[in-house]
Amino acid sequence: MKILVRGTNWVGDAVMTIPALRELRRIFPNAEITLYTRSWARGIFQDAEFLDEILVFDKTKSKIKDAFSQSNLLKDGNYDLAVLLPNSFESALIAKLASIPQRFGYAKEGRGFLLTGAIGIPVWKNLRHEVYYYLNLIAEIEKSFFKTQTVLQNEPRFDLAVSAQRRAEARKILEENGVDLTRKIVALGVGSTNSRAKRWQTESYAELNDLLQTELNANVVLVGAKDEADVSTEVYEKSKRKPYVLTGKTNLAEIVAILSEINLLVSNDMGLAHIAPAIGTKTLVIFGPTNEKTTRPFPEIAEIVRKTVECSPCMLRDCPIDHRCMTRISPQEVFERAAIILNH
Repeated sequence: MKILVRGTNWVGDAVMTIPALRELRRIFPNAEITLYTRSWARGIFQDAEFLDEILVFDKTKSKIKDAFSQSNLLKDGNYDLAVLLPNSFESALIAKLASIPQRFGYAKEGRGFLLTGAIGIPVWKNLRHEVYYYLNLIAEIEKSFFKTQTVLQNEPRFDLAVSAQRRAEARKILEENGVDLTRKIVALGVGSTNSRAKRWQTESYAELNDLLQTELNANVVLVGAKDEADVSTEVYEKSKRKPYVLTGKTNLAEIVAILSEINLLVSNDMGLAHIAPAIGTKTLVIFGPTNEKTTRPFPEIAEIVRKTVECSPCMLRDCPIDHRCMTRISPQEVFERAAIILNH
């Protein structure tokens, strides 16, 4: 059996699908499973033993052209089942045009008629972690194919492999950028690509950096994507003890490997905050406008810092008032939590 899984569109969401992908492998142990996803996702999944193949694509400005070109590509794969993790109409249309006979996904955006297995939105959708939303889709597939219900009985498994070769290359990158590997390394994820409201203040990150270096003698490394370079620059300029800056200098695969070689990631609610605990790295996430009950990093190795304010979680991308959910979190408070995590 050949299964095509349409991957999600954001880094954090991609990581949150790992338990679902693992369960799909478990219930179809002999299937050939292909993850069809954005090109950046290869950096996350390239060592994943629960996948047989990663097929990547990048969107153009023409949705119609994309739909036909992608469906023609997928036709050649002769897939038996399409598992659509995103809720988009487009993903269902492409699977239909590709003549994949079984197509399972949630019945959203009016796409139900394109699916052979149209799954209703769970009533608990906004009350439970997003991980269970993806797992529930696999549970419905299990029920349809095997008349069994075991998927939701298992504890979600998040572990994600990073090869020894990639880890060695990550250590080399750190050394080439001046990082002392004999000292503890703390990475700071100071940006957030899709929301300015998720960003803790740059002056707070700068103060945290100074505390980590002076009080704990730790290396501090700024990490993130190219479009977060301006935020990293602000943190660097406001810091008394200058951190190492890797923001925008590495691709996602390299960042994943680097995160596997550090002692702690402190970040905003961003994709890297989900990647780090999945590969076994201690993580401390600063939460503000988003809902930690549904989107916080799932593994227990990740902790969060947040302040309860009357307007949070608002889920807005820009704060219309004074950003109190973030400004009330002090650098000293985050430092003390980070120090406890590092010392244990």
